[in-house]
Amino acid sequence: MAALCEAFTLCGLGPSGGVGLGAGVLALEPGPDADHVLLTDRGRTATLFKVSDQKPLGCWSVKHGQMITCPVVCNFETHEYIAVHDDKVLRIWKDEDVNLDKVFKATLSADVYRIHSLPQGEPLVLFKGGGVRTLDVLLEAPQQEIENFISDEVIKWSEAFLEGQEPILIFATEKDGDYFIYIQKFKVNILHKYKLEQQESSNPLSFTAYIKNQIITLLCLYSNDSIYKVLIPLQQHSEEEEQILSKSLLLKLSVSGSVLKGTSFAVLDKDHVAVLGSLTAFGEESKECLTIWNTKFQTLQTSKELPLGTSGQLWCYGDKFFFTHGKVLTVIIYKCETSTLAAAVGKLKDSQTSDVSFLNWNTLSDEELVVSLQSQQSITLKSESRMTLRSRKNSVAKVPPDTLTVGQLLLDIKDSSSAAVEEQLKQLLSNAEIPDVQATIGCVIPALINRCKTDPMFYPQNFLLQLIQKRELSYSLCPDLMAVALEKKDLHLLQICLQRFPDIPEEITYACLKLFLSISDDYLEKTDVNLDSVICYIDIESNNKGVKTEIVENGFNTELEENSCDTTFTKETILKNDGEFCPVGPQRAALLNAILHSAYSETFLLPHLKDLPAQQAVLFLRYLHYLYVKSSEKINTTLPGVLSPTINQIMDWMCLLLDAHFTVMVMLPEAKGLLSSLHKFVRAQVRFYSELNKIEGSLQELQRLKRQKDTQAYSIEVLELI
Repeated sequence: MAALCEAFTLCGLGPSGGVGLGAGVLALEPGPDADHVLLTDRGRTATLFKVSDQKPLGCWSVKHGQMITCPVVCNFETHEYIAVHDDKVLRIWKDEDVNLDKVFKATLSADVYRIHSLPQGEPLVLFKGGGVRTLDVLLEAPQQEIENFISDEVIKWSEAFLEGQEPILIFATEKDGDYFIYIQKFKVNILHKYKLEQQESSNPLSFTAYIKNQIITLLCLYSNDSIYKVLIPLQQHSEEEEQILSKSLLLKLSVSGSVLKGTSFAVLDKDHVAVLGSLTAFGEESKECLTIWNTKFQTLQTSKELPLGTSGQLWCYGDKFFFTHGKVLTVIIYKCETSTLAAAVGKLKDSQTSDVSFLNWNTLSDEELVVSLQSQQSITLKSESRMTLRSRKNSVAKVPPDTLTVGQLLLDIKDSSSAAVEEQLKQLLSNAEIPDVQATIGCVIPALINRCKTDPMFYPQNFLLQLIQKRELSYSLCPDLMAVALEKKDLHLLQICLQRFPDIPEEITYACLKLFLSISDDYLEKTDVNLDSVICYIDIESNNKGVKTEIVENGFNTELEENSCDTTFTKETILKNDGEFCPVGPQRAALLNAILHSAYSETFLLPHLKDLPAQQAVLFLRYLHYLYVKSSEKINTTLPGVLSPTINQIMDWMCLLLDAHFTVMVMLPEAKGLLSSLHKFVRAQVRFYSELNKIEGSLQELQRLKRQKDTQAYSIEVLELI
């Protein structure tokens, strides 16, 4: 199973992007570690980015009139950066260097096509004439003569590998419509040349390759919407000067009558490839999209539409895709799991029957769905090929006659009642013989959600709750589930999702927070919500004003802080703001605790929080203040209960909310007392811990002087603190 997860913007590409990328992207190369990438534009600039923070760490430019002509790379052994400008001028620098005019410079004797950096070895420099040198050999004599093997050919693509300890370089060239493959082996200094078998009325658009067991697997994306595979053994004993490489069809980029016009692609693992291109269907406008395909079972696993258009370039490093989308460089995280028949097309696995499929069921008509399921069923039920799925009477070996299949269920979901579907779902998932439960769930949930969207009366709430509570699911496996729950105002389901899903987008987290803060108390009282996270520190028998609790604040002295602020408050305001009363009821508190428990990125959540209405922001801050005071009662600053928020979560959300709404809260009269009370409490805490720090040395000295000898049943020991 493959899935596209969250997406975010790494940087802007226009003049307003701030990194000088108005001319477009030349290439993206890996940086010094897995969280860094080097971006080279089609001009004068190279920029180092930290991907997790979406910010540039360094930017270097050549002078006006000069142009970087091949991608900047990182030398992984020396942590230096290498660039070539104006085809022949080599520059090498480090992070601390600012001005490229003052860094190492070498003028070469031939034009450079590309530099390839290897994880454990010297970078390889490929020249436009086909000559290759390691960087250290080249720097010994920059003006050394470089061989010209391909004077009439143009290099289209190149890649470098390490096979054992030996560097291997492969590059493709073109001449008069013919394509040639060169392989350079450095230990024996041999250059092999091959001619790629021609494809009638079609040309290769993009190449990629990988090496395993002394065999190079070359994949070629052709203009006839197909990917071909070429195997090239490294051990060559033939005396022929030029061998013809035959190719085999790996994947046809078509599904349900639509064809993907690919522009670039990347290999993800032995069974999956990602293709960037335009998906076209007869009579419809083409749509640019990023897709992941299963080459083993010839299926489209997932896709994402890109309405703003792309440059056709795709890079893949680690678990992330990088590509241009409109005027920004976008990053999408993906995941691929081991390819199985059940996860890809629903055929046989381990002699068991499963009709799970990751075909896009939502895009198939009812007739296509039946045909697809019947074709799967014919593999195990040859004698039943003329029967419909609903009238199966016979059984597969070891499968009871009344066993429900996923295919039947997917059809029934379209028109059966909610109660009937829930009963069938329970029957299916209780079947211990299902070979891949996660794959089954991944196929069933989208069908349920689509039915919920089209039929307002259909909503199998109980089953969805049980499914999330009993199974290890994620947001990316069922991305529309929480959107439907928000529409239905299913607070309990949203609470469970927030507690269990590790990958919820910040936009959805904000939508849940807004709903939890705006929903009426009458609606909450009628709603079944899990109160385990609040029942141990909030009195469930609360009135409308708040929940009374007994607070003993660490280091807080009311008399000491009485005159610390000029603002005067009424007694009622103080009761509401000093943490003595919980400002929300237990149901709302439990829902807000689920928000605090969910994972988020401050960079992506902060813009959404700024849209939170002021009154809701104040209410949420009051609750956070209450939790902060409550958690400070005990030395370990831990709230009792299951999945109760930690002090770090409370503080992080409090800071985040103040960052988003500080100006508004300062202007709001009803927030003035809250901010002042919060300020007093925090200041008291700071003073308290400051006093503790003063005696920290003495306490450590006591620990050091603690005697190891056994004491009697009763003893008095006097220690002096100086």
